[in-house]
Amino acid sequence: MEVKYTILGMLVYLAMLAYLSAFALFALQAGRLGRAAFGLGFLAALAGVVVRAIETHHAPLQNLFEVLLSMGAAVAPLSLLCRRWLGAQDEAADALLGALILFPVGLILTAEPRLLPPALQHWLFIPHVSAYVLADVILIKAGVQAARSVLSRSSAAQQAHERIAYRLVCFGFVLLTAGLGLGAWWGKLAWGDYWNWDPKELWSLATWLVFLCYFHFRYLSGARQPRTGSAVVLVGAAAVVVTLWVSVAGKLFGGLHTYAMP
Repeated sequence: MEVKYTILGMLVYLAMLAYLSAFALFALQAGRLGRAAFGLGFLAALAGVVVRAIETHHAPLQNLFEVLLSMGAAVAPLSLLCRRWLGAQDEAADALLGALILFPVGLILTAEPRLLPPALQHWLFIPHVSAYVLADVILIKAGVQAARSVLSRSSAAQQAHERIAYRLVCFGFVLLTAGLGLGAWWGKLAWGDYWNWDPKELWSLATWLVFLCYFHFRYLSGARQPRTGSAVVLVGAAAVVVTLWVSVAGKLFGGLHTYAMP
């Protein structure tokens, strides 16, 4: 466990505390106070992203510490958009998700700033990683909706949660595809091949294929089997989490993405 006594560290802890407070307030049906705490958590996480960018002199997307920090800041805006456009009333779960995403940032991963290595000094760095960051947080949220569908006893609730999960997967899959395609293009420019069988590449492809299977299943069954479809979404969300952490395995067993180490 690594406690961080820095401005960035304090901002991360404030965001975590605010998100946890929002979770408790939403659970107690104190919606207005919960949204205020949720907003405070977002502002603290966003300030942390800005501080990190100033420290490193580049977009904070280099390693797992920075990626999770950016994802933690993206949770609250995504929750607001889903509430207004998709009717997803899951602010308590979203607040808890934000705290869980920031937990490794605050207490596990090292915060030591590093210069951007030559391999990442390319214009594709920001669009490639940003596409994955947004895709990951959207697909993980889809996994939360899918879990609610699987655990619901009411068929109406199962279908409602699966429908929201499906719409989130539609958005997330587009971004996931963009990230995969941009990564292949960048790989060709940097390493001479579109595909190098790197662990990160393999898990990214596996994640993409899981969600492709979900679309195929839903095309065949429609919304008639929400629990089964939601179970596939949960597998995809789990694959997203594994892909995020597979860089750690890359550090142990090699791989072209070892510069993305925390």
